[in-house]
Amino acid sequence: MDFNGTWEVYQEDNIEEFLTVIGAPEMIIKMRKDVKPVFVIEQNGQDFTMKIKNPLFSKSFSFTLGQETEMAVPDGRKMKGVVQKQDGKLIFQTEKFTSVREIQGDEMTETLTAGSVTAISKSKRI
Repeated sequence: MDFNGTWEVYQEDNIEEFLTVIGAPEMIIKMRKDVKPVFVIEQNGQDFTMKIKNPLFSKSFSFTLGQETEMAVPDGRKMKGVVQKQDGKLIFQTEKFTSVREIQGDEMTETLTAGSVTAISKSKRI
């Protein structure tokens, strides 16, 4: 799968409950309800750089498939995990949640799961 590109989130389902479960501050939860992020992904073989942008902040992190990485979330907390590629999907597993990204045409769907809570985020390549 080619994850390269700029992806603009256009729809999110259950994101507020997911953010609450993983312990995001109320300010981040309220902001995410109104402000949809843009993801810029650069893939070079097994190496990835991802930038998350919105009008209030920009965060970047890099990772290599199969190796532990530490990602900063918008509120500044760091989460360690491993990103794997399985059946064309990027799967990021941390102690608190799992993120599965998959591409179908010019759309990327991210399924976020924390305990019994699941959120879905849909993005279009721009």
